[in-house]
Amino acid sequence: MGTPVLLPLLTATGYFALSAHFFYSRWQRNTASTCRWEQAGVTLLLALHAFSLYLTIPQPGGLNLGVGNSLSVTAWLAVVTYWGASFAYRLESLYVAILPIAGASLLVPVILPESHILPYSGMAAFHWHLLVSLLAYSLLTIAALHAGLMVSLEKRLHHATLSGAMSHLPPLLTLETLLFRLLWAGFLFLTLSLVTGMLFSETIFGKPLAFNHKVIFGILAWLIFATLLAGRSIYGWRGKRASRLTIAGFALLLLAYIGSKFVLEILLGRA
Repeated sequence: MGTPVLLPLLTATGYFALSAHFFYSRWQRNTASTCRWEQAGVTLLLALHAFSLYLTIPQPGGLNLGVGNSLSVTAWLAVVTYWGASFAYRLESLYVAILPIAGASLLVPVILPESHILPYSGMAAFHWHLLVSLLAYSLLTIAALHAGLMVSLEKRLHHATLSGAMSHLPPLLTLETLLFRLLWAGFLFLTLSLVTGMLFSETIFGKPLAFNHKVIFGILAWLIFATLLAGRSIYGWRGKRASRLTIAGFALLLLAYIGSKFVLEILLGRA
């Protein structure tokens, strides 16, 4: 078994093991304190994950960015965002949800090997478009997870069943503040992603922008996030409405980018 396969397997195992630790310590034993080795462990896994991506994505003919590698990069950026936020907020117990996603994303290219080389990946315009797109996906992935958490937390509060690790989470208003910070940042990068895609489509892809299902779903997601943020600023939208719109916008993004890549590359075998 070569290093490019062994490294993601070991890193994924580390993600799953650390997630199990957080589940046992935060959700089973109801531990509130944070150990230094826990954050150090997450940091190490992120470094190994980044090195694994470095070994698999850059290729002599361009960047290998098929379904599996795209998922892995997005998950890595999501964990990095989450890891950074954990220094300001008490969110360690939520590693239970995010770390297995990162571990599973590392296994996708191993289970479904791919070679989807992007020949235009040497262009500076494409690098900027790719960077802002991946930042948008990772931030909005975290926002969707936060929205799901807030729905569960609010339901437990209403039914007076808040216990375990959830009792150590920040107040709902604090989580809501973090959610909208993530949404604003993700919306900014999503806007830049759509704009750069439209402006540089012919330069990057060699053809004018085509309004296919990917572009349409992307624009619909942008409209949902724009509506949500405008409603928040003007009408003070919050709670279930904000969470549901966040999840709806993220679902459209998932259909636009991951869904289209999966259908074309895995089901149809096309680039």
